[in-house]
Amino acid sequence: MKFSVTLDRDEDGIWIVECPSILGCVSQGETRQQALENIKDAIGACLQVRAERGMPPVIR
Repeated sequence: MKFSVTLDRDEDGIWIVECPSILGCVSQGETRQQALENIKDAIGACLQVRAERGMPPVIR
């Protein structure tokens, strides 16, 4: 399954990445690449928790 993500930098230069399809699924990284790798882990964890709770995988 593929998910779209948003990627921005904060005022300290940290990359913030969010998966809008999964409410609350956010991660970060010191580099763009690290942030993108981290969101993959976050998406997996969010989907696992949603499945354990009987929730649909995505909300949008």
